[in-house]
Amino acid sequence: MLEASFELFVPLVIAYLIDKGILTGDRSVIIKAFVLLIMLGFIGLTASVTAQYFSAKAAVGFATKLRHALFEKLLNLGFPEIDKLGTGAMITRMTSDVNQLQNGVNMFLRLFLRSPFVVFGAMIMAFTIDFESAMVFLIVIIALSIVVFGLMAINVRQVKNVQSKLENVLVATRENLKGVRVIRAFCKEREESVEFENDNDLLTKALNKAGNISALMNPITYVMINIAIITLIKIDAIKVSQGTMTQGTVVALYNYMSQILVELIKLANLIVLLNKTLACGNRVSTVFDINPSQNEGNKDTVKSDEVIRFDHVSLEYPESGEETLSDISFVINRGETVGIIGGTGSGKSSLVHLIPRFYDATNGTVYVNGLDVKEYSFESIRNKVGIVMQKAVLFKGSIRSNMKWASDSANDEEYIKAISDAQAFEVVEQKGGIDGIVEPGGKNFSGGQKQRLSIARTLLSKSEILILDDSSSALDYLTDLNLRKAIKNLDYNPTVLIVSQRSASIMHADKIIVLDDGKMVGIGKHDELLKTCDVYREIYESQYSEVAG
Repeated sequence: MLEASFELFVPLVIAYLIDKGILTGDRSVIIKAFVLLIMLGFIGLTASVTAQYFSAKAAVGFATKLRHALFEKLLNLGFPEIDKLGTGAMITRMTSDVNQLQNGVNMFLRLFLRSPFVVFGAMIMAFTIDFESAMVFLIVIIALSIVVFGLMAINVRQVKNVQSKLENVLVATRENLKGVRVIRAFCKEREESVEFENDNDLLTKALNKAGNISALMNPITYVMINIAIITLIKIDAIKVSQGTMTQGTVVALYNYMSQILVELIKLANLIVLLNKTLACGNRVSTVFDINPSQNEGNKDTVKSDEVIRFDHVSLEYPESGEETLSDISFVINRGETVGIIGGTGSGKSSLVHLIPRFYDATNGTVYVNGLDVKEYSFESIRNKVGIVMQKAVLFKGSIRSNMKWASDSANDEEYIKAISDAQAFEVVEQKGGIDGIVEPGGKNFSGGQKQRLSIARTLLSKSEILILDDSSSALDYLTDLNLRKAIKNLDYNPTVLIVSQRSASIMHADKIIVLDDGKMVGIGKHDELLKTCDVYREIYESQYSEVAG
């Protein structure tokens, strides 16, 4: 405001310089006006730099807090919400959308308060000089406002479309970068390039459409302002010739009109930017508006010999249209080792994901220690359950920092014990010990090494229930056997669930659950199932062809 106020005084000083100094030849007036202009410029510059500094600081602070809040919100979403939102969409909102919001807030604080003040200030100053000339100002400001805000209303829909197309391009880029080895293995580079070009072309067309509408703003405003300037000069030239207006006053009015032109162009460009900001703000807002589908309980922990019980449990993923699990019932007692086997897509992972409440059963009830899992707090139930996922995930840092995810208080002896039980001791030694470097995504480890380190991390948590979700698929049979022996001899005697497609990994379990197309078709020991369960026998015989013979 201070900067704009001093800027509005400049045309008056110039009018004084022309009328009282240049036309009369009074050097003292010229020097005074010159010094005054320098002072106004210096004060305006100081105010401008100060305003820019604080608006930038506010915008960066806003974006920082927004990213923290958005990241926290995303981390607190359940698996169903994350599945629906999509990884690509979450990354876009965390990066591109928040950056656009940061720029929008900065420019809003810097210009949206200043430009309207200068425009209306110039109009008011014009009224103090000459009423008839000021009416030209009033008419042109009204006309320009209609044009600017009309184009903004049309443009905002186009900008939303641009952000949507940008998200498609980002998702395609992410998938291609993650799957580059698979793409090359199947020689699909050309097809993926064509598909990316198609997505990029759609983005380009959307950008061009939005840009064409935005591009109309500058020429239309320039034409309107220049018509206004011509009208103003015509009116004022007649008044100067009649002696009712001075030449300095005409220059002042012209300067005010030029100020309006400059500020309206800034305002027009700002409105284009704010359109994008509003579109991005709406997209970020939709994430905050997502309500978790799972309600958290408040129970902490209870003890029971019956560790896990499924009571007529069914599961249907949102928008899937059919049940993934149907009417599953079984009981697992404390200290038992239970194998879960079945063909691809039979629902093995879905079943074990119900125990730590990654998903909630559509029908029926899952009990842990005799209590419905929905009555536990999320922290409590997930502290009870240690799970090693199908896909081994390691984070950038060191082996120690990755192990700390399971326990902050563990000492080096406990680290080594967990690593040895997971058959990863040699791996760790090769990498320079537990302080060895882990690159992003664990790309300096092989698939089997990542699986063993993931298992070691989970073993360190000493959870009451240990779930290995097909987490030894990259291990050879001997390492897999040694791992199962080590788990069997753990001193805290956890209840173990082993999800596997290898019958060798689960054949010595206390109990084996056989799934087929989401239904439980068998439960019992290995020898019993070979006699009573056709699905289990087919799996076993397909892996041991000599038995089939």
